[in-house]
Amino acid sequence: MTAFLDGNSCVVGLQWGDEGKGKIVDFLTEHADVVVRYCGGANAGHTVRIGQEKYATHLLPVGVFRPGVMNLIGNGVVLDPAVLFREIDEFLGRGVAISPVNLKISYKTHLVMPYHMQEDAARESSAEGGGIGTTRRGIGPTYADKMQRATALRVADLAHEEKLKNKIGQIVTERNKVLKVLYDVPPMEWKPIFEQYRDYGRRIQPFVDDVGHLLIEYGKQGKRIVFEGAHAALLDVDHGTYPYVTSSSCSALGLYTGSGAPPQLVQNFVGIMKAYSTRVGGGPFPTEQNNNIGEYIRERGNEYGTTTRRPRRCGWFDAVAVKYTVELQGITQIALTLLDVLSGLDHIQICTGYKWHGQRLDYFRADMDVLAEVEPIYETLPGWNGNISGVRKFEELPKEAQQYVKRLEQLVGAPIKIVSVGAERSATLLR
Repeated sequence: MTAFLDGNSCVVGLQWGDEGKGKIVDFLTEHADVVVRYCGGANAGHTVRIGQEKYATHLLPVGVFRPGVMNLIGNGVVLDPAVLFREIDEFLGRGVAISPVNLKISYKTHLVMPYHMQEDAARESSAEGGGIGTTRRGIGPTYADKMQRATALRVADLAHEEKLKNKIGQIVTERNKVLKVLYDVPPMEWKPIFEQYRDYGRRIQPFVDDVGHLLIEYGKQGKRIVFEGAHAALLDVDHGTYPYVTSSSCSALGLYTGSGAPPQLVQNFVGIMKAYSTRVGGGPFPTEQNNNIGEYIRERGNEYGTTTRRPRRCGWFDAVAVKYTVELQGITQIALTLLDVLSGLDHIQICTGYKWHGQRLDYFRADMDVLAEVEPIYETLPGWNGNISGVRKFEELPKEAQQYVKRLEQLVGAPIKIVSVGAERSATLLR
């Protein structure tokens, strides 16, 4: 295990999210000193099961469940203080130690505001079936304001109450006009918003620090650091299936700008992929199985959103898409999750290429119009029976399951070092 984590590691999703990153990050943090969240917001949910207890994090890094680990929220995250403190209070009530001793938040982190959520919901509702399928948590509008600059608020602004009051008053007045014209929504009052965020600011101050500076110092000290990615590469705002993506740079390429870490600080890039494919919301999904197979996978894998409980779309493993994200992010090793979900199927299919306008495509093109027209080319492998969640050695898996893992490894071009066969920490096989 220690050899697997020599140096610092970035853990990222290789598909459309929901690959089980929470469990794998938790598994890896056994030997970590620092865990960093560098992208996304409360629209991402990571689930960790410890014994009989199940925890779902949305903003807190998964390292909070490991005593002695420092947890950092980087500047690439958009922070909803209501969700943050609700999460902290829940975990404190369940015996998880969270304090400024083990949690620091970048002063550069941008704030999700109530008008961002109002705008997000109004835009999705008005799209009349053409919405992107956001979680309506205000994530996209917050990132948009970040780029707009004049209408953005950061954690650092919470420390200056008079300036904060003036700025919120100006922004809310302007935003009310825009939202009234575009979506005919009722105006918001600026004063309650100010008072709410003033109180958040007073509570958050002990946690605020310069995360980029801390990371550089931890690197000099030889601390072992895990960068916890949210979402996945196919949802990256630049490199995913645009526009059906999230609003942040959630591939491994975003960890540098999202945390303030220099490139030399990271040696390992650990990709997480599930043994099949899923996606939430709209957008092309070449291997989707809108049939009994898809339903079988959904129910066995509990494929419902951690944040929204929306049912996920399910389908066969797409090796073309994953090879793209492996190469894009320089993946050095892979953790395969949810292999146990496929038990009981007579056969299993893997997409090894696409047919488009009569021609074979052996590479992935992150173009919505192309992907909407491709026809997957499948390779069929035998399935296996029986419950494999109790297996603790790779060699003890059914030979068909071993064959499936080895074939995925060949197709995506990176070694599969970890195989997860259940939700428990112990249901994790090392190769």
